[in-house]
Amino acid sequence: MAGKIKNYYAGGNTAKGFYSLYENNLVGLNRLFILKGGPGTGKSTLMKEIGNAWNEKGFDIEYLHCSSDNHSIDGVIIPVLKVGIVDGTAPHVIEPKAPGVIEEYVNLGAAWNADLLAPYKERILELNDKIQVCFQSAYANFADALAIHDEWEKIYIENMDFHKADQLTGELLETFFAGKSLKKDADIRHRYLGAATPEGAVDFIQNLTEDVYKRYFIKGRPGSGKSTMLKKIAAAAEDKGFDTEVYHCGFDPNSLDMVIVRELGFAIFDSTAPHEYFPDRENDEIVDMYKRTITPGTDEKYEEELEDIKDRYSGKMKDAIACLAKEKELHDELEQYYIEAMDYEKVNRIKFDIQKQIERLEVAVQAF
Repeated sequence: MAGKIKNYYAGGNTAKGFYSLYENNLVGLNRLFILKGGPGTGKSTLMKEIGNAWNEKGFDIEYLHCSSDNHSIDGVIIPVLKVGIVDGTAPHVIEPKAPGVIEEYVNLGAAWNADLLAPYKERILELNDKIQVCFQSAYANFADALAIHDEWEKIYIENMDFHKADQLTGELLETFFAGKSLKKDADIRHRYLGAATPEGAVDFIQNLTEDVYKRYFIKGRPGSGKSTMLKKIAAAAEDKGFDTEVYHCGFDPNSLDMVIVRELGFAIFDSTAPHEYFPDRENDEIVDMYKRTITPGTDEKYEEELEDIKDRYSGKMKDAIACLAKEKELHDELEQYYIEAMDYEKVNRIKFDIQKQIERLEVAVQAF
């Protein structure tokens, strides 16, 4: 029987640029293979194949998805074996803590024929430059969108009853944690539940919450206190010793979109666009921040102003996604030069060697 698969992002193209949470998700691993090599060298395929093989053997797997390519991953972790494989090329450069003991660099560049790449040197350099321009343009548009989003939030913040917001948060904290605590240090993992990608907004909420008993869907508006409430819930979970998954906003990493405490069987998440969902399970529950905390009639009072803000915000987000799509197009061309220069038999031998090392870890874990 295959194990479970958990999908999330550990890095994202955000209003703050590329924002990495990789290091936190690699804490506690006893073995980490860091893949080096250019685009098209087979890093994602290698990780998917190893992940799939161990998943079919019954092991739970975590896939760290790539925010710049909807069909690639940036890492795979086998938690029970405390082993991971990650793409260690820019922008997610991994700094080893104990090289040779925990981390091992794996150079897939050893499998390419440099003579086949040499004729395309100028085009490769040109494509790399254009790709960086696309990323910078995307980040600039996301930053502009965030500034517009702040205008959006301001309207609701000025019409918010903070006492009621605190009261609602207190009710939830009581529901989640009253009389409950564990005498251990909490394991806190910071991740993204979704990302802005070349194909638009993508999220893994349904996958991440599929085996959670109780789900709370937060409804509201920008500035209605959703992220602040989630931060307080995450802080309380940590203080009481519960392992917690903290999911940041893929647009603004300073904000939170979801908190999962599996030891208590609950998930609570921002269920507004672009990751809007509605209850479809018996134990699902809506938490409506707009009804509980915002002055009635606010939407209607500021209708024209809000429409203008939404239009400008949407325009900037579309421009940013278009930049990511253009980057992906350029990256695909860049990959092709490397694909044609690769000896994938060598890559398979490298993969086989990694698999053998993981098998030895499995034997050691089972013996223990």
